[in-house]
Amino acid sequence: MLKSTIRLTSVAAQTLTHTTPSAAAAITSTAARSFHTSPQSSNTIYSTADVPAVSGVPHLLTDNDLSPKQLSDIIQSACLFKHQAKVLGQTSGAPLAGKTMALMFSKRSTRTRVATETAVAYLGGHAMFLGSQDIQLGVNESLLDTSKVVSSMVDGIMARVGAHSEIETLAKYSTVPIINALSDLYHPTQILADLMTLHELYTPAGSDPHTTAPTSTLKNLRLAWVGDGNNILHSLMLQLPKVGMHITMATPKGYEPNAEILKQAQKNAKVHGTDLEIYHDPKDALKNADIIVTDTWISMGQEEEKKQRIASFAGYQLSTDLIEQSGANADWKFLHCLPRKQEEVTDDVFYSPRSHVFQEAENRKWTILACINQLLVKKGF
Repeated sequence: MLKSTIRLTSVAAQTLTHTTPSAAAAITSTAARSFHTSPQSSNTIYSTADVPAVSGVPHLLTDNDLSPKQLSDIIQSACLFKHQAKVLGQTSGAPLAGKTMALMFSKRSTRTRVATETAVAYLGGHAMFLGSQDIQLGVNESLLDTSKVVSSMVDGIMARVGAHSEIETLAKYSTVPIINALSDLYHPTQILADLMTLHELYTPAGSDPHTTAPTSTLKNLRLAWVGDGNNILHSLMLQLPKVGMHITMATPKGYEPNAEILKQAQKNAKVHGTDLEIYHDPKDALKNADIIVTDTWISMGQEEEKKQRIASFAGYQLSTDLIEQSGANADWKFLHCLPRKQEEVTDDVFYSPRSHVFQEAENRKWTILACINQLLVKKGF
């Protein structure tokens, strides 16, 4: 049988020797097709609709993916990691040794990138950053193809995208867990850091945040949002009721939160017996507030709207005078997810002892670390 094979190969070689280059290429191409194509599928035409979705893989795509208990557990887990690393000087034991997490960022970031890379390193894994210059989601290669290719080579994906539909598509075909590092509708890891920060601030003296339930420290606190109805507000509206917090918000007319997400947030508030109130006057939202939060009025991709947005948000700049004249509680605290711009909040608030923005920024690391540990090490929430 071997001699026969050699003889046929030799004949084929002689045939190629006495043909033109184009004919030889055609013969080689035909042989390749016959080798790689099965007769049963040669006449079948497939489309993306025929590609099966991957099931059974845990993801964190929206704030609705976490139950109240899972939310509290993640906050306490993040506090424990922080305590072990910064107070006790302990290592993680490198549970992700030999593992890789891809950071697929179509939008630039400082805090999310640094937080994720250091979190993966603490767990003993390798973080592979893929920015907009390295990988163009849905541009040169479809999101479906990107998801299947990248997830076949890594153990987890942190994705920072534009439209929320992009991360949904990535998750649909990914064989590894995906964490939403930001989409146009949600920013779940940011709100985890916000809640962790508040939990630390309101944990009673003599107690430790990692051994204290967030529902006991945060229940009945009132958070006031003054600004755009954006992804940060969406995530706050969905998560705060789960820990018993109330939320009041003020947005200019035309800049209200997404109607469907608002409807879901109202359902959450009703289930948990918390207040969710919407205003257009910042003073109404700030009344009786324990925590005051704002964010950029001009997100990435909205630069052309800057002039109109600045005009629309006139009177929304947070200052000590506005906050105190509006009747906020005497010990109010301030948060901002950064980067901050002067028109959003004055220096006398942003750099005051009432501001906890840098503690909040650091906690991005610990909450992201806790999420990665749950999804990649423990295999689910």
